[in-house]
This record gives sequence, structure tokens and C-alpha cells, in this order.
Amino acid sequence: MKLLILTQYFPPEIGAPQNRLYELAVRLQKHGVEITVLTAMPNYPRMEIYEGYKGKKYVYEEMDGLKVHRSSIYVSKNKSVISRLRNYFSFVYSSYLTGKKIQGNFDFLMCESPPLFLGYSAMRLSKIKKAKLIFNVSDLWPESAEKLGVVTNQSLLKMAYKLEEKLYKKSFVVTGQTQGICKSINERFPKVKTYWLPNGVDLNYYDPEKVSAERWREKNNFKSNDFIFLYAGIIGIAQGLEIILKAAANFKGKPEIKFVLMGSGPEKENLVAFKMQNNLSNVYFLDPVSKKEMPSVLKSINAAIIPLRKLELFLGAIPSKIFENLAMEVPILLGVDGEARELFITKGNCGIYFEPENVNDLTVAIQQISSDKQQARQLGKNGRAFVNQHFNREIIAQNFYEILKGL
Repeated sequence: MKLLILTQYFPPEIGAPQNRLYELAVRLQKHGVEITVLTAMPNYPRMEIYEGYKGKKYVYEEMDGLKVHRSSIYVSKNKSVISRLRNYFSFVYSSYLTGKKIQGNFDFLMCESPPLFLGYSAMRLSKIKKAKLIFNVSDLWPESAEKLGVVTNQSLLKMAYKLEEKLYKKSFVVTGQTQGICKSINERFPKVKTYWLPNGVDLNYYDPEKVSAERWREKNNFKSNDFIFLYAGIIGIAQGLEIILKAAANFKGKPEIKFVLMGSGPEKENLVAFKMQNNLSNVYFLDPVSKKEMPSVLKSINAAIIPLRKLELFLGAIPSKIFENLAMEVPILLGVDGEARELFITKGNCGIYFEPENVNDLTVAIQQISSDKQQARQLGKNGRAFVNQHFNREIIAQNFYEILKGL
């Protein structure tokens, strides 16, 4: 069985789709699937081509047995819609040209969305390579872009919705990262076959028994008795991270409670300015770290804050950072209603829920968990047990392999 994965995002970049696709690929490979990846020159999230790839239009490399073909992409730190579209469509074009030159045919072509527009390349390449198209949806685009106000041009939105429909109908199966995504697709397109392909975690890699915590605290000048709340991930519009800073303002009189935002993204500059304007000395901004460093970071903190904006769109969202935190026995303060709340709070008892965008609610949750360390530890232990049972990457890959055999 031969599978071509088409994605704009892949390691050595760090991020949710990068990790998820890589982890799935190496596990499918263990089941005998021959994996080829067609991706862009690494640049995310800084929007700068990584050293070793600059100035190149094509690179071939192997990563743990995966055959990886990289094609050129336009990158810019400009945040305009035009710049973003140039970024997307440059890879649509280059991936198609590069994909045509990859020798041989494939049984399946799996395309990662977003960006939705990569579907143009996927449809053409699946036909050329005689491959059954699998469209993997990790975010309901363009719906999310429209509701977040990222895209307001009606002509562009109309074109994107038509493309979305066409891609779903041409796919042998549409895989959704959450049950909510699959439900939304099925409600709008009842004849489209969907399959829930959840994110998950490698519990051997994220194992609190194998990791030391002290060095990270010392390196960042945190004390052993500090109670550290962490947000790690993209600092973007969808997350609504200003809620963390507004809640932090309520704990100025408790210097042992500290808030760390680790990552980069379009909203970081604004949030740093908010911190300075409000003299929030208990808030720290740190650069993103490699996957190799994350277990020690998570071992070093006391709890994670995982918010999203209060939109109906996010009732089916499951932020990927949930899994690594819970695997490391880190309790979560979850500001995501719907599917995530049902799974990780109601069923898993892995943390405390707070209403999205409700500063008072988050403040109460922070006070509760920081004042009862025994509860925090128990919630963390519940979390590891829950993801081991329901979101183990080995089981996810095994189940998906069985689906591929049946297509």
C-alpha cells in the first residue's frame, strides 16, 4: 500500500498539524504502508525559510524512513489577506509541479486542510497518480475564517465554499479531527463518507516519569514554589488569549502565581503591549521550543490554560495541546465548550472548565486549582489515564490502517 501525504506543514516545523501528520505517518509505516510526503520548505510559525532550505526550489530528504519532497513557497511576515493567499497559492502551484515529477502511482493521496486551497493540487495529483483522495479536515475552513473575521471578501468566500463542497464530494473519505467536524460535514453533505481521525499523543514520549523539571525553572528564573500556569501554542486570534492577561491582573498580589505564554503568532505583539500597559509582572512571554524540549517544560509547570473564543464554531473543537498536557499529568483549565468539555471535563475529569471569554470564571478556576495542589495532582493523573485509554496514537494509527484496507 502506497500513501502520498500532501501538506503545507511538516517537521522540522513545530505545531499541531506537523506533529499529528508525522506521528501518523511513522506508525502507518510500521504497518507496511509506504509513505511519501509532499510538503513546503519549512518556515512556520516565524514565516522565515529555515536555514539549509533558503533559496532552494526543491529538496528531497528522508525522515525516519519517510520519503519527503519539499517544494518552494512564498513567505512574508505581512499579515494581510493578500499576503496569506500568496503564501497558500504559491505552494498549491509548486506542489503540483513537484508532485507530477514524483515517480510511480499511489493507492491514496491524503491532503491536509487548512489551507483549503491545497485541494486544487490534491485533486489534480490524485488523478495523475491514480490515487484515491482522502481529504483530512483539521479546521472547518472557510467557515472558521469567515466567523473569525479573517476573511470578509464575499467573492473569495463564495469561491472557497464551492471548493469545499467539490473536495468533499470527490473524496473517497473525508477524515475529521473532531467528531464535531464530521457532524458538520455530514449535516451539510449527507452523502459524503466521513471518518473521525482524532489527534492523540505518544505516551512513551510524553511520560512524566522519564523527565526532569528543575532545569527549565532555573533557566527561566522561576522559583520552586511558584505555581505556573502555561499556555503553549499559536498566539492567534482564535485563542482569545487576552483573557489570560486580564485574569492575571487579578493576581498581582500573589507573586507566587505566574502565567507563561509560550509561542508566536499574529497576536503576540498586541498582547505584549497589553502586558506593558497594565504592568503585569506576573506574565511572561517565551519563544516556542522544539518538540524535544516540551516534555521537560510540561513537567515543570503546575497547570495549563487552554482557551478559545466564544463561538458556536468551536463547540466541535479540540485543541491539540490538550493531549500532551494530560499525558504529562498536567491539569487543564479549559475554556472550550462543547465536545472538548464533554470529553475532558465531564467524562475524563482532567481539569476545570471555565466559560470562554469569561474573565471572572477563569479567575475562580485559577484560584481553585492553585489553592488545592492535591486536587491539581489528581486531575493530572486522571488526564493521563484518560488519554491513554482514548487517544493513544498507536491505536489511532491501527484503526486508520484498517479503514485504508477497506477503501
